[in-house]
Amino acid sequence: MSTTSNSTTSKQSVTVIGLGPMGQAMTRAFLAAGHPVTVWNRTAARAEELAAEGATRAATVEAALAADELVILSLTDYDAMYAVLEPAASALAGRVLVNLSSDTPAKAREAAVWADGHGARHLTGGVQVPPSGIGRPEESATFYSGPREVFETHAATLQVLTATDYRGEDPGLAALYYQLQMDIFWTSMTGWLHALAVAGANGISAGEFLPYATSTVASLPGFLAFYTPRIDKGEHPGDVDRLAMCAAGVDHIVHTARDSGTDATLPAAVQDAFRRGLADGRSGDSFTSLIEVFKGSNSG
Repeated sequence: MSTTSNSTTSKQSVTVIGLGPMGQAMTRAFLAAGHPVTVWNRTAARAEELAAEGATRAATVEAALAADELVILSLTDYDAMYAVLEPAASALAGRVLVNLSSDTPAKAREAAVWADGHGARHLTGGVQVPPSGIGRPEESATFYSGPREVFETHAATLQVLTATDYRGEDPGLAALYYQLQMDIFWTSMTGWLHALAVAGANGISAGEFLPYATSTVASLPGFLAFYTPRIDKGEHPGDVDRLAMCAAGVDHIVHTARDSGTDATLPAAVQDAFRRGLADGRSGDSFTSLIEVFKGSNSG
């Protein structure tokens, strides 16, 4: 196991397993910062270009694990991690697995127990940027969770990729924060696409609508800041908005979509949530009372 490349450098050496677009970007960021990098990928051809750029291509997973203490995993999900590492489990002892693959908090917790059982330590990561944001720590960040001492030991190296946002000892926290961000992102982006479909059905192009979409998105931080203290207190007064009036507005969105000949499934799902809030007797409360609907069985 190596921690430096030779006597002339103190940069920690790193192994990267998984060379999709994200793994390639990470490898290049480490190389650019002077870190020796060993790489491995199930499709070996992906490692050739990186080897030409200075990375060391490992012939096997076992060799990749043996090369360095710090092992970055950039795989599709945690099932892919098991598929790659279980056959080489005997080589895991003493390694730090920084799992930057996307998956659920529960899967991250299970993986941490699995790694520990093989003598390895597991840090969960949730990268908040696409490959183009890797290597720009001043503009990007990654959530991390797991053993604090392990994170602190390797934080400087991980900061080559992005800024680091340590969330705590629970290995599921980084995955949870990542999925919360993705919940907002994909819901918002899908809503934008639906609005563009309705706009297009009425002769309005995406370019024409862009300044209005941008204005709406730009207004959201103010709403979040206003409602957050109320939500944390469990208070949903209808002094600013009332669920009944908001529900009527959502009905209009659904009708507009249908009148335009576009699919109304997405706004209809929102409409359903509002109607359930009304059925729960929340018509005079703020629309934020829908959080109790979303909590389901946890709201009691």
